[in-house]
Amino acid sequence: MTQQLDKNLNIVVLMGGWSSEREVSLMSGEGIVAALRERGFTNVTPVDMDRNVAQVLAGIRPDIVFNALHGTPGEDGTVQGLLDLMQIPYTHSGLETSVIAIDKELTKMVLVPHGVRMPKGKIVESKTLYEGDPMC
Repeated sequence: MTQQLDKNLNIVVLMGGWSSEREVSLMSGEGIVAALRERGFTNVTPVDMDRNVAQVLAGIRPDIVFNALHGTPGEDGTVQGLLDLMQIPYTHSGLETSVIAIDKELTKMVLVPHGVRMPKGKIVESKTLYEGDPMC
């Protein structure tokens, strides 16, 4: 059974930001805006995230935020925490999951004890990359 969504939802598509993945996020966000509009959603607002995003969101008062951000701060829990504090529902993993998943070592520490098999790895400090192959 599929649930029909209200086509009048006030949806913000959060994109851009300041990470090195900004351009990819903008492309993703534009595609999401177009797809939502093509599917009949009438109130879709693209927001290029900057450091005053809380004020922007407070002014728009969205019913939901579609998180199209890539990298920090969109995938590391920062935006999730902000949206949680503002009590705005959003797409994407929640705060705790985002914080864990962005850190590969922490992810492994959480998953392996629960039986998730993962390849062995090695933490490498940046400076050692200049001294030779750290995997030898």
